[in-house]
Amino acid sequence: MSSSSPGGGGMSSLSPHGEGPSCTNRGLIPDKENPPPEILSWVSTFSRWSNAERLMAINQLINTCEPQQVRHMMQVIEPQFQRDFISLLPKELALYVLSFLDPKDLLRAAQTCRYWRILAEDNLLWREKCREAGVTDYCNSRDQYYRRRKHSSGFTYSPWKLGFMRQHNIEMNWRCRPIKSPKVLKGHDDHVITCLQFSGTRIVSGSDDNTLKVWSATTGKCLRTLVGHTGGVWSSQLQDNTIVSGSTDRTLKVWNAETGACTHTLYGHTSTVRCMHLHKNKVVSGSRDATLRMWDIETGECNIVLIGHVAAVRCVQYDGRLVVSGAYDYMVKVWNPEREECIHTLNGHTNRVYSLQFDGVHVVSGSLDTSIRVWDVETGACKHALMGHQSLTSGMELKDNILVSGNADSTVKIWDILTGQCLQTLSGPNKHQSAVTCLHFNKKFVITSSDDGTVKLWDVKTGDYIRDLVSLESGGSGGVVWRIRSSPTKLVCAVGSRNGTEETKLLVLDFEAEIK
Repeated sequence: MSSSSPGGGGMSSLSPHGEGPSCTNRGLIPDKENPPPEILSWVSTFSRWSNAERLMAINQLINTCEPQQVRHMMQVIEPQFQRDFISLLPKELALYVLSFLDPKDLLRAAQTCRYWRILAEDNLLWREKCREAGVTDYCNSRDQYYRRRKHSSGFTYSPWKLGFMRQHNIEMNWRCRPIKSPKVLKGHDDHVITCLQFSGTRIVSGSDDNTLKVWSATTGKCLRTLVGHTGGVWSSQLQDNTIVSGSTDRTLKVWNAETGACTHTLYGHTSTVRCMHLHKNKVVSGSRDATLRMWDIETGECNIVLIGHVAAVRCVQYDGRLVVSGAYDYMVKVWNPEREECIHTLNGHTNRVYSLQFDGVHVVSGSLDTSIRVWDVETGACKHALMGHQSLTSGMELKDNILVSGNADSTVKIWDILTGQCLQTLSGPNKHQSAVTCLHFNKKFVITSSDDGTVKLWDVKTGDYIRDLVSLESGGSGGVVWRIRSSPTKLVCAVGSRNGTEETKLLVLDFEAEIK
């Protein structure tokens, strides 16, 4: 290598110790306009070296520098690599790159500059983010104010993004933000609320005081009281503008929810109507007289009677094609109502059947024998016996092959009914202290109520306890939560006691995201 290589005289001219030619003209302060001649000579030499020689020279140069000089190098070098590549790309490619960001990072990117913000408000981009998150409805009536809203700057906002943010804020309201004071709906005196329905803005409560009450979930006002039964109301269904109720007086009644008028009284059962399931214009009722009856709620006629159980029918499901019933005779039966025929008798339980779920393919039954059984509705075969609870399975909910079961042993379990595997047990130090009375679940949460006077929120995927949504002061001394119903933004709880420690009432909790 020539004397001008990194190991030769070319580097010595930059000796940091002031030796050789670098000592000349030290009285002058160098700047870009008047660089020392030896620097120009060194740069000229540097430019003639190969890439490997330049890298070696740079390494040696850095090793001789003090920290302050290295920091100066970084300040000079870093801007060379800072390029707004997003703004340089065609819009389609820029949006494709941004599509790989999660929503949180997309919101951060929007704060970079105006152009990035315009890109980050792309409606199709946020529609995809909504699809990934399972947000399907951004057109909520409360969002209409926002849709394509323009500020004075003329900036256009994505309605899909606003829908996503609303759903996120609703989830945070459920999960961690302070809970707003609930609306308190007082009624039914000191009687027990035996059944509860909630749809849209309408709440319907049934009681052993022989009445039902229709409430506004928005205002909390009692809109009307449905009077006519001569015995306690123990079952009800709500569909659109129709309410159907079943009573210890052995009748069903069909009511107009808007006017409160009783349109039909359905006679036929010879004992308490304990359960029912409404599908379109047909309702199937189960009674302590061991029979099931199918009624047309428009005409009030009963043309189908299903006879086969030998003890009280406790639960029933109807999907428009098949009827499934569970009874105190330990049996589950599958019926073809059109032919008044029992297709299958599902044997296996060794005690009373209290709860049922039916998705058209699988029948799931819960019993006092502590087991939950999964059956194939077409063959009648028992696919799985889900073991793990220690007492009566009081309530279940089935969605997309995921089953959540609540038990009198104070625990809640999450199951995969295809494999029979228990995915989670909701227990631990924050578990309920008494029997689970009711539950609901969605893609995010499980909501459970109990005789201990609490309503608890759990993470459906991890099984982790999140927090108490309701905790009655009388819990543990008589106060109970009998029933709960929920929507994406509201929770309705029927609470009271049998010993006078808690007034009978409904609590309505609102988790809607506020418009700002």
